[in-house]
Amino acid sequence: MCSSKCSRCIGISLFPLSICAIVSNLLLYFPNGQVLEASRITDLVWFFHGILGAGILILLPAFMMLGAGREGCCANRCGMLLSVLFAALGASGGVYCMIISSLGLVFGPLCDIGDEVYVYPFRNDTFMGNYLFNQTTWSICKRPENVILWNVVLFSLLLAIGTLEAVLCFIQVVNGLAEFACGMCLRKRKTDVAGM
Repeated sequence: MCSSKCSRCIGISLFPLSICAIVSNLLLYFPNGQVLEASRITDLVWFFHGILGAGILILLPAFMMLGAGREGCCANRCGMLLSVLFAALGASGGVYCMIISSLGLVFGPLCDIGDEVYVYPFRNDTFMGNYLFNQTTWSICKRPENVILWNVVLFSLLLAIGTLEAVLCFIQVVNGLAEFACGMCLRKRKTDVAGM
């Protein structure tokens, strides 16, 4: 039972996801394509959840999974165990991205409500009165133009990417642990059969 193909598949699929997360997080720094002062950018963007969480922390296990997925590496217990540790790190990065993205969606963007007054107009809303369920409230934000739609799309994309990455990394944790345990059993049986 060799799970190297599964590891390789997961590793390959994590690369485009991490690049999309990094790009999406970078786009959040430029609402509606505008360059703003740092103090006028939504505070949750500065948590680097797409760059660090769903980006860099996913690239590390992706490279490790590709290495563990090479032919002949199934018998390498150390390689599979390292793959499990890096996959757990990647899963934590995906979960971090999910949490910050969810908060970004719930709290809403920082925007100018008129006369250069930048506030978070939706931070104190109840869940049912949230701006996500009532698009008529979106007109309160005057500048940057379309900032609410910009944030909703990008935070939603990052939430989906983080979720998918966390699931894939969790699959690799289970895959690596199973390979680690079963690989040891298979190796023991082979030495027992050879000894007879």
